[in-house]
Formats: sequence, C-alpha cells, structure tokens
Amino acid sequence: MEPDPTFSVALGFALFTLAHLGLAWPPVRQPLVARLGRWGFSVLFSCTAWLTFGATIASYARHAHEGPAGLALGAHPVARAALIAAIVLGAALMAGAFARYASSPYSLAGNVREPRGLERVTRHPFFVGSALVTAAHALLATRRVGAVLMACLALFSLLGPVLQDRKLLALRGEPHAAYLAATSLLPFVAIAAGRQRLVWRELPWATLLLGVVLAWLLRAVHANLFDHSGAYVIAAFVVGPLAILLGELRRDRRARRRATLVAGSS
Repeated sequence: MEPDPTFSVALGFALFTLAHLGLAWPPVRQPLVARLGRWGFSVLFSCTAWLTFGATIASYARHAHEGPAGLALGAHPVARAALIAAIVLGAALMAGAFARYASSPYSLAGNVREPRGLERVTRHPFFVGSALVTAAHALLATRRVGAVLMACLALFSLLGPVLQDRKLLALRGEPHAAYLAATSLLPFVAIAAGRQRLVWRELPWATLLLGVVLAWLLRAVHANLFDHSGAYVIAAFVVGPLAILLGELRRDRRARRRATLVAGSS
C-alpha cells in the first residue's frame, strides 16, 4: 500500500513553521540580532525561510496528484464561483499591500504613523489576502495533500500577523499599541466599530487592479505552476521578499547618508 503523501508535505511545512517562528521568538531573535546586526539577521531569517519553504513546495510538487481525494468543491458551481471570488479578492489585497509598504509600520524601517488607505480596512492586507487565497484553494483542492498544504498556509497567514504585532508591541510600546487600537486584522472590523473610516480616494486602486490581473494570469498557467519540482513557486517566494529586502537596504543606506551629511554640516 502506497504511503499517504500528505504526511511528508505536512512535516515539511511544520519544519518551515518551526524555523520561521523559532527565529522570530525574542529569546532566539535578540541574541542573533546583537551578534549579526539587523541586516545580518534578516538575511539569516530569509535564507532559512527560503530553504524550508522551498523543500516543502518541492515535496508537494512530487506528490500533488497522489493520495486520497480532497473536498473538490469546484465541482459545485455556486461554491466554485464564491471561492474564485475569494481568490481574486485575496490577490487584490496582496498586491495592494505593496502600494505603501515602504512607509508601513511593518517595513524594516518601522515608521509608525496614522493608518491610511488599505490599513483602514485591515492592517495586514497581504496576510488577509493570502489567507483568502489559500483557504479557497484548500476547499477547491482535488487531492487531500493539496488541501492540507493550503490549509496550513491559510492558518500560517492568520497566525503570522498576530505574532508580528505582539513582537512589534514589545519592541515599540505605545506607538504600536495606538496603531493596533485604531486598526483591525479582520477587514472592516475597525470601521464597523467606529475606530476607523473608509476613505475611497486613499485606496491603491492601481495595485488592487494589478492583483486582479495577476490572479487572471496565474489562472491561465495554473496547471503548470508546480512543474519542475515547484521551481516557479519557489522562485516567486524568493524573488518577492528579496526585492523587498534590497529595497529596504537601499532606503536604509540613503537614510544613513543623509544623517551623516546633516551631522557633518552641524
């Protein structure tokens, strides 16, 4: 009897989660930051995530069409339409998160400020979007191995921002506490509670539309996304965060140069 491939994929994701959360745990993170510096730690953190997540995706790619059947709700027209709508909305939120990321409280620069744009709707549009995309895929998956992987990603997408906010609250104190009080993780909760208001002109319409277009393009190549042991997905997981990291590094260097010039002229 063939072993259920779900176990190997779940084990790979568990290793990714333990490594990711373990390095972010303050008793582990703080000594590493002190030894490696902020940027050195960021490189270590990113490389560990790339390796463990890449191994998980490669394992899934090998077993994507094996094992017991999943829920496969795509066979039901109403459920399929609702889940595809959730995926498109999630993709739009994920793209929209990058519209003002450089000035976001969650960038490495850590600029805590008044919420704007999508932050009024949810302070974590990328994670919420990721949760929508992966949860919908878990229900659409035709094999249990795919459903388990996507469900794990959905849970991680919801747990990640909660832990990130706890970490930043401990590091920044009152400024981040005020930001949390004025926003919500779940979309529209802060608006419904009267702590925030929706400002249509602040929404990043161009990047939201870009997310919809990307969702359509990915649907067109959906059948081949995990070809070559998942190389395309792994590359996207590496290139996206790497671009953010390099952008943050350039901004940090420019800020240091400006500070040096100001100090030299005073």
